[in-house]
Amino acid sequence: MEAAQGFYRTASYEADPGEIRRVLLLYSGGLDTSVMLRWIQERYGAEVVTLTVNLGQPGEDFAAVRAKAEALGALEALVVDAREEFAEQFVAKAIKANAIYGTGYPLFTALGRPLIAKLAVEHARRLGCDTVAHGCTGKGNDQVRIEAGIATLAPELKVLAPVRSWRMGREEEIAYAREHGIPLKGGNEQTPYSIDDNLWGRSSEGRWIEELDHPPEEDVFGLITPPQRAPDQPEEVELAFEEGLPVAVNGQRLGLVALLERLTEMGARHGVGFVDQLEDRIVGLKVRDIYEVPAAQIVLAAHRELERLVSTIHQNQLKPLLEQRWAYLVYAGLWWEPLRLDIDAYMDAANKAVTGTIGLRLYKGTVQVVRRSSPNAVYDAALASFAPSGGLFSQAAAPGFIELFTLQSRMAWRLREGKGNQ
Repeated sequence: MEAAQGFYRTASYEADPGEIRRVLLLYSGGLDTSVMLRWIQERYGAEVVTLTVNLGQPGEDFAAVRAKAEALGALEALVVDAREEFAEQFVAKAIKANAIYGTGYPLFTALGRPLIAKLAVEHARRLGCDTVAHGCTGKGNDQVRIEAGIATLAPELKVLAPVRSWRMGREEEIAYAREHGIPLKGGNEQTPYSIDDNLWGRSSEGRWIEELDHPPEEDVFGLITPPQRAPDQPEEVELAFEEGLPVAVNGQRLGLVALLERLTEMGARHGVGFVDQLEDRIVGLKVRDIYEVPAAQIVLAAHRELERLVSTIHQNQLKPLLEQRWAYLVYAGLWWEPLRLDIDAYMDAANKAVTGTIGLRLYKGTVQVVRRSSPNAVYDAALASFAPSGGLFSQAAAPGFIELFTLQSRMAWRLREGKGNQ
């Protein structure tokens, strides 16, 4: 720990207040980062460049976000459209890995943070910034994901996390905003939930979500139709894959961004993708999160089924173990961990044969696989039937297989029961 004019650094990458000259602020346009934009200028006398990253947040007005940053004194207000990179370099890897953390979180925020950190580093270096600032709290996972990325990619850059240290609550932030002429959404910024969203899903935190005995209230649904109010008639969708990635919906070939947007719309209409999950955060807390992930639930259901069809029993038993480790590394903010890259190599190899089509039925919050087809299917309808068969499968060989396959288990049982091994 080092001290300079009363400042104590607990990590080597933390910004020293006396050395902050130009800051790149990761800017959403919301209350926290808008207050930060003005506060950093006032507190440190520093120039501030803002960076807003478009990862496919539904309904976001990025022109308004840029204008707000400029009005609050940003030296430059950058808006980067990273939807294609996010889909093709991050979400695509998650699809191949069937990535789920816990019981249903498809890692949409966790996948976005390393890309945001990478873009922050690129633009901070280009614009001569010495510090990167973010609006994460000290209780969340995002602080780990963003700071780990910056420290990995650019050890020379420092990090500033005002929300973690300034001890301003929501009311204090609103008061600061009003005092400094910072516009508030809707006039008071009193949104009921803390929201994060992108192409791959949406999360909600706050209010009753923190009460474990409180059932979901309908006002939390910001993306999908509540399942009980979804259409009474199911809808079927056919999803085509090539080497592990979805490429077409109902016969129409689409880029990954457009495909995910299409599936989000379809799934949301039928109430697909609602997740109410108790989650173990990497900072030691156990929290409840609400997720809305229609596209992820549809794609992953189809991908897992197609993998089962084209893979052997041994592949189907091993891959979920690697998937669990891959998901944890990404959830924990270790995107640049070499083990993730090693597992990616296996995922790429395992998905080479994952080509074909899967038909699904969407109905009141559920996704049901109803059709399967692949040129690489490890399946033969004739062999799977109960009719007599020959060729690759000989029923006459079954007794010998049974005797040898069960040999050790039978011997062990007899020994345990004191019956010897005869």
